[in-house]
Parts: sequence; C-alpha cells; structure tokens
Amino acid sequence: MPSRKFGDGEVVRGRWPGSSLYYEVEVLSQDSKSHLYTVKYKDGTELELKESDIKPLTSFRQRKSGSSSSSPSRRRGSRSRSRSRSPGRPPKSLRRSASQHAEIKEKKEMLEINLTPLKQSGNSISRYNGEPDRIERNDIAHRNIQNKSYLSQESSYLATQYSLRPRKEEIKFEEIISKEERNITKGPKSLRTFEMTATEPEDFEFGGGFGAFSIMIGLPVMLFMLLLMCREEDPSLANLPPPLPPLANLWETRVFGVCLLWFFLQALFHLLPIGKVVEGTPLCSGRRLKYRLNGFYAFILTSVVIGTSLYWGIELYYVYDHFLQFAVAATVFSVALSIYLYVRSLKAPKDELSPGKSGNIVYDFFIGRELNPRIGHFDLKYFCELRPGLIGWVVINLIMLLAEMKVQQRETPSVAMVLVNSFQLVYVVDALWNEEALLTTMDIIHDGFGFMLAFGDLVWVPFVYSLQAFYLVRHPNEVSWLFASIIIALKLSGYVVFRCANSQKNAFRKNPNDPNLAHLKIIHTSSGKNLLVSGWWGFVRHPNYLGDLIMALSWSLPCGFNHILPYIYVIYFTILLIHREARDEHQLLHLSC
Repeated sequence: MPSRKFGDGEVVRGRWPGSSLYYEVEVLSQDSKSHLYTVKYKDGTELELKESDIKPLTSFRQRKSGSSSSSPSRRRGSRSRSRSRSPGRPPKSLRRSASQHAEIKEKKEMLEINLTPLKQSGNSISRYNGEPDRIERNDIAHRNIQNKSYLSQESSYLATQYSLRPRKEEIKFEEIISKEERNITKGPKSLRTFEMTATEPEDFEFGGGFGAFSIMIGLPVMLFMLLLMCREEDPSLANLPPPLPPLANLWETRVFGVCLLWFFLQALFHLLPIGKVVEGTPLCSGRRLKYRLNGFYAFILTSVVIGTSLYWGIELYYVYDHFLQFAVAATVFSVALSIYLYVRSLKAPKDELSPGKSGNIVYDFFIGRELNPRIGHFDLKYFCELRPGLIGWVVINLIMLLAEMKVQQRETPSVAMVLVNSFQLVYVVDALWNEEALLTTMDIIHDGFGFMLAFGDLVWVPFVYSLQAFYLVRHPNEVSWLFASIIIALKLSGYVVFRCANSQKNAFRKNPNDPNLAHLKIIHTSSGKNLLVSGWWGFVRHPNYLGDLIMALSWSLPCGFNHILPYIYVIYFTILLIHREARDEHQLLHLSC
C-alpha cells in the first residue's frame, strides 16, 4: 500500500475540479481503497480529490516570492496604478521593459493559485451531492469586486467565500497573455479588454445567424399549419400538409385595424396611473429601471370592455371566422415592430444594449440588440410580455367557447371547453397578479427585444396557446365527471408546484438575505451568482418548469385522444423547457451578467 503524502488536518492547496485554479484546503481524511483525499474548502465545501490535484503550500509560496518586484501589494501602493485591475483583464498598453516579463509571468501564476474573494452573504452548502437546479441572481457588487480588483493577500481569505472563474475565461486569458509576450519585442500595442459575454461566435444560441433565420421562417409556417389543421374535419397526419386558402383570403385590412386597436387599447390601460411603481433587478450596467405594475387592473378593464361588447350585441364570432387572418395580421405587426426595434437600437448607447448582441445582423434582429427599449417611460418589452398576447389569449379562449356553442348548436359549452378555459384563465390571472416576478426573469434582465420576443409575445402566445380551445370548436369531446376530476387534480398539483417554486425563486432573487429564506442552502458560481440547492430547488431540477409541464398536460387532456394535434403544445412546451434549461445553464456558467 502506498504511503500517504498528506496527513489529516494538513493545510494544502487543492485544485478545483474542472479548472486549473488551486485554493487553500484542509485535508480531512483519505479513502484507503480509492486513495482519494476528502478536503474542505474555506467556504465549507467538501470534495474528494486525487493526490495529483493536491500540492503543498510551500511550492506556491516559493513561486510567489520569486516575483516580488511586481507583486500585487506593491502595485496597489503605486500612485500611478491606484485603480486596481482584475487579473482576468490584460493592460491596455505594453512597454518594452524587463519588468513586463515578470508581470506577465506573475499573472499566469495568479490564474493557478489565486481567486477573487467575495463578501459572505446568505447560507452555504456543506456538501454538494448531485446536480441541483441553478437560479441566477444578478449581484452587481460581487461582479464589481471580481472584475475590478486585484487579488487580496492570503490572510484575507479567512471568513470569505470564493468566486471561481469559468474555464473558458482562463483559456482566453492565457491566449491574450501569449499574444502580449509576442508583441513585447515589437513595441507598444493597445489590447482590448476581455469580458465574458455571449458575443463570441461559439456562444451563439439557436445556431447563430443561420439558425435564427430558419426559426424566423419556420415558426410562422408551423403556426399557420397548426391553425389550418384544426379547421379540417379530419386533421389526420395523413392529410399533411393541409390545403392553403387563396392568398387574397389571408389578408384583410379591417382585421389588421382590429389588431392595432387591441394593441393600443392595452397600451392605454398600461399608461393609466394606477398600480404601484417598483424598481427592477439591477442590470449589467448597474441601472435599476422603474415599472408600473397594473397588469391585473388592465385585465379587469379588458373584462369590462368585453362584457360591454357582448351586452351591446357585438358579434365576437367574427374573430373565430377570421382567425387565420388575425394570425397573419399579428405576424405582420410583430415583424414591423421588430424592424423598428432594430433600427432604433442602432442609435442606442452601448450601455443600453443587450449582453446577447453579436454583431451579426440576422442574429441581432432575431435576438434583439437593445435590452430595454423605451418611449419615454413606456417600456415596450415589459408591456408586450404580459399585456396584448397574454390577455388576448384569454379573450380568444372565450371567443372559442362562444363559437363552440354556435357551431355545435349547444345551449351550454362542453365540459372539455369549460376545463380548458378555466385552467388557462387561472394561469393568466396568476401571471398578472404576480406581475412583479417578471422583473427577475431572463427575458427582462438579459434578452434584448427583437423578433424572438415580439413574435413570441404577440403571435405565438395568443394563437398557439389557445390551440386546445380552437380544436374543440370543430372536434367535440365528451368528458365524464370522473375523468374531469382527475384532470382537475392534475392541474391543481401542477399549479402548486409551479406557484410555490416560482414564489421561492422570486423571493430569493429579490432579497437573498430575507429571514424567511434563512433555512435555504446556496452555493456560489464562477460568475458570481448564487444557486439555490434546497427547498423546492433541492427537491427536483427546475420545479417551476415541471409544474408548467404538468399544467400543459392538463390543458390537453380534455381534448381526448383522437388526435395528437392538441398535444402538439405539450411537445412544444417540453422542447421549450429543455431549451430554457440549457439557456439558464449557459447564462450561469459563461456570462458575467
């Protein structure tokens, strides 16, 4: 049996798994079979490391002492460099001197043995088992320390927690250092600073420019195909593709006028001085924008308008009869809005652009360049997220209920139609009642406002999310009370998971130091954000997405099992949640804000 190199209680340097960074750890024990050392980091995290991943402290101290001429402490004392610089950012210019070789050498050593300390906040997890879900929190103070300060001395590591740099940033920095070494013999040369953003080609989402273009073409085609199939008497897969109506029947100016009237009516409700005004989550620039929360009041006012229209005898069946034309009009409006957003973003200040911008015209048109485009105090993205499409979804469902009674000559709506309307009404009302939670989502914090959100909010939500109700108009399905009770129980269970998980997440994002969250455990990520790993978020990965998926299934079950068409939404929603989970991981591990 080989002898142990490190004894219990010995303080050494341990490599963090997946990186080349070494941190001070305490050896707790060694497994005699696997020969793995159990070590404890200063933040309480315990991991098992190979002997090759552990080094004695003396080797690091000797290396650090060899470059005393340009140590971080001496540089901080120099007046000419009073403002500290992150070890992840190279200097702006280079000078032809021998001291630069020592400085570059020292920076390489820093990547290996040092890390940026962060002030301790919240709870820490004592041991990390499995892969918990990850909830990002924009912590501007932590990022400022990580990006704008040099490394502290070893004594400052006591009672601190650590921010671990992503492996990708280490590689990029090493490449920049190598470039500096080559350029020293060529004279001074300015180098741009490096920031971890999603602007590098390898970080493009949706397949880059080609993928974004394909999605912009494919989504409208899929939408119209689904709507045409729902109107067929036999929407069998064997009848794909459905027959297209004449192009002249796809456009009607009156329909486009109704869409514009709906949009500006909701904008008027949004501008009313009712509801409280709150500050949003700090953005990457450090700004905190103000938002007026009156979505629920807008829903009540809309209900009054619809009720008054029914009382006056306005025929809402017109919407069902011209449903495809409404979808075309909404698509045209979303494209026009996207063009306006892209053009105005070209004149927007750099600090108001989205972290996801790339420089590729097609990709930026799709993902959005400007983060929070506003006309005065009117925030276009925030307004479109909850108002025209979401409230329009409920109105369309009600119109489908009335259309079912007329087409099928029923005195009362079917149980299936009532279930679909009720379930989706609860979902929309919940979103509007908890409107403030929207301010902590990735859509508001990170994504720009372009075609992706404009089409999704104004077209996809009202016309695809109402697919079950639209399907039931021409394809009735009788639901027994026993089966209805099972579906209701499924819906309630999904809603409980969805609402409790989201409430816990939003409370943590809003105030991580809330005493009501003191029992929750967290860990810190390499980008400076915190992860919840207990409560609902320790029970299952993405519990809010799980609740969403269960509710989506309960919306489709009332339509029966005669066709897969009503379940297309469940399939789409599953793909969407997988993609959103991947985006969450990407934001968490690779982006600094």
